[in-house]
Amino acid sequence: MRDPATLGDMTELRAEVDATVAALCDRMAHRARLISRAAELKKANGWPARIGGRVDEVIDNARRNAEAQGWDPELAEVLWRELVEWSIEREKAALGRE
Repeated sequence: MRDPATLGDMTELRAEVDATVAALCDRMAHRARLISRAAELKKANGWPARIGGRVDEVIDNARRNAEAQGWDPELAEVLWRELVEWSIEREKAALGRE
């Protein structure tokens, strides 16, 4: 990850943006695999896909992490709420439940 101030032109900047997108996609794919494993563990324990307190905890963590990084916590919350809902739907499908 390069400091944006060191990028001398748009070609370098675009390359860094593209590298960042690739890294984010890698991390999101890893998170999706974690969600698949969570569904397996929940199924084995008879747990539901949605665990309310955990949803709030994930959103709070996203906001706190965004703020610590100087990023918009409101945007982080919107994105993570969407991601959490996608994850819950994925778990429901894996659990065979609504």
